[in-house]
Amino acid sequence: MKMARYAYLVLFLLLAWSAGTVASEKSTDPYKVVTSAELKALVDNKFPGLVIIDARSPEEFQEVHISGALSIPLPKLEKDATLLKSPKDAKLVFYCNGVKCGKSGKSAKIAIDNGFRDVSVYAEGMPVWEEKGFPMNTGPDYAKKVATIRLKPAELKALLEQKPDTITLVDVREPDEFAAGHIPGAINLPLANFAAGSGVLDKGKRIVVYCNTGNRSYSAYRKLQKLAYPAIGEAVFSDWKLEGHTVVK
Repeated sequence: MKMARYAYLVLFLLLAWSAGTVASEKSTDPYKVVTSAELKALVDNKFPGLVIIDARSPEEFQEVHISGALSIPLPKLEKDATLLKSPKDAKLVFYCNGVKCGKSGKSAKIAIDNGFRDVSVYAEGMPVWEEKGFPMNTGPDYAKKVATIRLKPAELKALLEQKPDTITLVDVREPDEFAAGHIPGAINLPLANFAAGSGVLDKGKRIVVYCNTGNRSYSAYRKLQKLAYPAIGEAVFSDWKLEGHTVVK
């Protein structure tokens, strides 16, 4: 049974990495890219020689990290590549805070330049791993409440009318709720897959998230913080409707 399970895992990863190698060739990146499902399979099956490395800051690592990961922040690795103490044939997988975080890719290139032969990047990163409910370790500050920047309906309306090119308004409710009525100009990115779909959001714009009452938008706001979006805000759809502003279907 164990042999069959291991053989299945090897076949699964060979097919996945074959596709990843093609993608890497197109992007010219020297490393492979693994998906959440592929990394989870490696972890679950205790793949020999697997070393998962968190390239984020020590503070981010302490708050939450993938179970079993090592903390080697990019700035430290750039100064001292000997921090990579694994054998050169180890299977290294680097990650950071999502598809727009470049720390994992830079760390992977350092590893390759120093002779490591099997190097991958988990590009979806910690926010998606967390979103999927996969094994992770959390610190005492993980559930700490954060203060959000909440926009009143009049403030949001003024931004949308006067500076529409500087803002992306995101409805984090379910598609049927969005279809039933939403704020004009909003896009729909449901909370359940918010981090996974966040690649469509421009970090050069202010991202404002909203839901009916503020519960889901608060969670989305925290995800944006972890994804390192520099300008974010929150709004409440019920307040928007209460003040009589336009709702479109």
